[in-house]
Amino acid sequence: MVKKIAFLLSVAVLIAGGAAHADTALEAAIALIPDDGDVVVYYDEAGRGALQEAIAALEEAVGVTASFNAMNEDAYTALPIPAERKGLVNKLAQAYYTLGDVFLYKADGARTAFEKGRLWGLKSLRMNPTFAQIEVSSGTFLDAVAQETDVAALYWTYANWARKDEFDVLGAVFRNDPPKLEALIERALELEPSYINYGAYRSLAGFWGSLPPMPFGTYRQDLSKALSYLCPVLIDEPEYCAACATCPADPTANEYLENRLIFAQYYLMKKGAWPEAARVLRSLLAEPVGDLHPLYNAFDQMLAQELLTEVERHL
Repeated sequence: MVKKIAFLLSVAVLIAGGAAHADTALEAAIALIPDDGDVVVYYDEAGRGALQEAIAALEEAVGVTASFNAMNEDAYTALPIPAERKGLVNKLAQAYYTLGDVFLYKADGARTAFEKGRLWGLKSLRMNPTFAQIEVSSGTFLDAVAQETDVAALYWTYANWARKDEFDVLGAVFRNDPPKLEALIERALELEPSYINYGAYRSLAGFWGSLPPMPFGTYRQDLSKALSYLCPVLIDEPEYCAACATCPADPTANEYLENRLIFAQYYLMKKGAWPEAARVLRSLLAEPVGDLHPLYNAFDQMLAQELLTEVERHL
């Protein structure tokens, strides 16, 4: 009997220790992914490892088990997650986007990361009973998006979905994805323009700048629209943004280097304005990475150097 009691006590200690470890890991994951900011890691292998550990802790916290089919949308729908853990689902969508965008750049696994991020984003949206009811009753995803108020769910669903579609542009068109993507990011912009350092402006500029330059159709490249979304986050570009009376939205916008990167990549380069693109990219590379945005500023400088190499071939 004494041995049995000792055994049960040992099991209890192990369980408590495991629970404490899980709680600590979850707290670290939550701290790593703030509610309105980039993942707080550096652009290095240690940063990648910390992000992957955060993903594991978040998934454990929302009930993901070894048998979970992470590439099956129905599996996400069936996962019973309490409403108070919706924020953790949003963090998973952001974490997978960051993993695919930054740490799996041009590597195997990026598409899978974006698909998982998209499915977590959709899970978060559908955890809103109103969203789920409208989507089912009207059969219209756009109607459900129009009333959604969770900007993080909207933004990260869009971000992952848009990047996933880059791997199969024709399939995205046949699935009629562009109207859904536009609705998601326009709603995010309407709700909170400053979210993720004015991320919806950058996203919409990239959306309209990256579409194919077809002669007709609603969803085709529109560089004027791309510029109209960029000007609110551009500093010292009066030649391009003189008509924007309220620009810039934030005088610190230049501190987030991706604002200028998108300007160069999805407007100037698309127009063939090679000297101007070189000027903007060089200005970006001349900036210190700084302490405010250590992950994305470092990553964007790497991208800027790649783009500048391409631009210089046209000079």
